[in-house]
Amino acid sequence: MNEEMTNNKTVFLRQAQASDIGALEQLLNRCYRQTEGWTNEADLIGGIRITQDELASTIANPTHYLFVYPKTITGARDGEETGELLGCIGVDMQGHADNKKAYIGMFAVHPELQGQGIGNVILQAAETFAARHLQSDDKASDKNPARLTMSILSHRPELLSYYQRRGYQLNGHKMPFPNDGNNGEPKRQDLELLELEKFVH
Repeated sequence: MNEEMTNNKTVFLRQAQASDIGALEQLLNRCYRQTEGWTNEADLIGGIRITQDELASTIANPTHYLFVYPKTITGARDGEETGELLGCIGVDMQGHADNKKAYIGMFAVHPELQGQGIGNVILQAAETFAARHLQSDDKASDKNPARLTMSILSHRPELLSYYQRRGYQLNGHKMPFPNDGNNGEPKRQDLELLELEKFVH
C-alpha cells in the first residue's frame, strides 16, 4: 500500500506474514485488553483478544487480507524492520455478486501513537483497498451497492462517534456478545455487538 504522511510520520502497510504472528498477538491484545489508549475494551471485556492460532488461520485465508504497519529503524518503508508492529487492520471479503461486502476488523494502533491521525490513514487505506477489490470483478449495481461493514461494542459512544464521522452508520443489526470463552470474558451482561456499514461508491 502507498505511503502517507501524518504528523511527520510516514505510514505504510504491507500484507501480514506468518512471521508477524507473535507481534500481531502482542499488539492486538495490548490495544484491546489493556487500559492504554482510548480504544481499549478493558472495562467491558477481560481475557485475551486473539490467539496465535486464530491469527495463523486469518493470514492463511485467501479472502481475508490482514495488513500491518511495521516499525523500521529509520521510520521509512525501506528501512530495516525491528519486528515490532505499530498498527494493523483486516479486510475480510464476504458476500456474493448480489451482496458484495467487506468486513473491516482487527483494527489497532499502538497506544503510544494513538491520537496522531495514524488510525485515520490506516482505515482509509483499508477502505480504498476493499472498494477496489469489491468493484474489480463486476460493478456493484445501484440496487445492491457494495458495502463496508464492521462491528463495535455497545457502551462505546466515543468509538461509535469516531466511525460515524467517517461515514459509517448503524444498520440495526446487533447480537449479544458471545459468552463462549473464545472472545474474552464480558464484564457486563447487556454487552452487544453493533454492526455498522458504509456504502462504496
